[in-house]
Order: sequence, then structure tokens, then C-alpha cells
Amino acid sequence: MDSKKIFFVGVIIAASGLVSPPLALLAGIVFGFSVAHPYRAESHSLAKFLLQASVIGLGFGMNLHEVIHAGRSGFVYTAISITFAIALGLLLGKWMKIAPKASFLITCGTAICGGSAIAALAPITDASEEDMAVSLGTVFTLNAVALLAFPLIGWWLHFTQDQFGLWAALAIHDTSSVVGAAAKYGPQALAVGTTVKLARALWIVPLSFATAMFTKSKAKVQFPWFILLFLLAAVASTYLPSFSSMYMPLNHLGKIGLTVTLFLIGTGLSRETFRQVGVRPMVQGVVLWVVVATLSLLAIRSHLIGI
Repeated sequence: MDSKKIFFVGVIIAASGLVSPPLALLAGIVFGFSVAHPYRAESHSLAKFLLQASVIGLGFGMNLHEVIHAGRSGFVYTAISITFAIALGLLLGKWMKIAPKASFLITCGTAICGGSAIAALAPITDASEEDMAVSLGTVFTLNAVALLAFPLIGWWLHFTQDQFGLWAALAIHDTSSVVGAAAKYGPQALAVGTTVKLARALWIVPLSFATAMFTKSKAKVQFPWFILLFLLAAVASTYLPSFSSMYMPLNHLGKIGLTVTLFLIGTGLSRETFRQVGVRPMVQGVVLWVVVATLSLLAIRSHLIGI
């Protein structure tokens, strides 16, 4: 069977609902390391669209009051963690003598929203394709590790669903991996993780404006409109119960879309990805991520923060 057929079979299986999000990601990684990707660019574009559509679909299974409560608490925590992560990441990049633009993108991808932050900030900083490849490769690799490892750590530490959802939202890079890990842990973890993560993702906007002002860039700042649509879906789910028969199928489609998204993201990882990243940027990303994940975990366990 050639790579095109294998790819489409993988997408169909991921969309069948027969496999979990972590397993779909793992299958995608195996594909990426085993064969040449026949649709790399198309797969990347589809993954971005599917992720946003899936998050909106998940909103139809949320209660707005819980969303507001988690979002209000999460906004403060994310502000603190983002400020700390950016300061530490830039210091690490300078100390390790990593190319400034790649270092900045890795730092912001870790601090805010993984690939989404990198995609938003790259044109503003006039980053090269190599800078993009290095930063995205670093973030996506750590995303894969987090999606597989975080639920195991959460169960080992006997985290409640609220605790795990908050930890995943603060410590995992991309929305897709946060939602995937939280969905594996439980429905309440999914609600908290998705909401707090989207509150974290909103920081892309002020950081983009600040970066544009600092670099004097004229690139257009993109607002993540799918977050607003997620909130509107939660409003409908909460205040328009007469249409509830429509919400569950849309919510189910959101979960299936997320699983397909993770498979597509996994197929984008390959041996070439690791060759492009190199040792020092990966070390920067790993050290920064481990510090952020550990400090947020300790803060949650000691009840310094919570939902």
C-alpha cells in the first residue's frame, strides 16, 4: 500500500471514533517517521481548520456559567505564567546563543498557544522559513510528549478533573493537545482545560500588537475568532435547551474532528523535523517547558491556584 492510501486509511480510522486522541497522534507520528508525507502542506492547513471547528463543536457541550468561572480564574493564572515563561525563555535563548527569532517563537509558542502563537508572530517578526521550522518542530514534538504523558502523570498524582484540566491548560503548548489530554482524563477536565486554554490563547492578540510596535512591523494582527464562536456555542447550549437535539451531534463531531486533527499533526513530525530543529533549540524548548509544567503542577498541588 502506498503512502497516499495509508494516509487516507489513517484519516478514516481517526474519524471513525474507534481510536482515542492520543492513539491517533501516535499513529500519525508512526506514519510521519515511516513514509514520505504525500500531502504535507494540505495536511497542515486542514489541521488548523479542523482544530478551530472542533473547538467550536466542543462548545456545544459546555455550560456557560462553568466556562465563565474557569475563564475568569484562568485569565489571571495565564497572565502570570505567560509573563514568567516569556522572560525565562528569552533569557535561555540568549544564554544558549540561539538565533533570536527562533528563540522568540519557541518562547512564545511555549508561553501562549504553541503553533497558533508561532503562526501569528512569525510574519510580524519577519521570521525565515528555517526559524518557523525550528520553532514549530520543537513545539509539536513536545506537544506529542505531553499528550501521551500528562494523563499518566495526572492519574499517578491523583489529580481531580479540575486540577488536571487547569494543569494541562497552563503547561501544554497547543490547544489540540490540551483538549486531547483533558478529554482522555474526563469531561470536567475537558471543560476546564478547554476554557482556560482559550483564555490563554487570547494573549496572542496583545502580544502580537506589542511585537508589532517593538519591531515596527506593518503585518496585520489576526484575532482568534474561533474563540468567540466557542463562547456563542456555549451560550446556545446553556440558554437554548430546546435545540439540545442538535448540540450533542455537533459536540460529537467536535471530538471526532479533534482526533483527526491530532492524527494530521502527528503525520507532520518526521526525522527531517528533528534534523531541522537541532540540539540547542530543542534543549531551550524542553527546559522552558519542564520548568513551566513543574511550577504549575506544584502550585496546583499546594492549592496556591485552582478553579
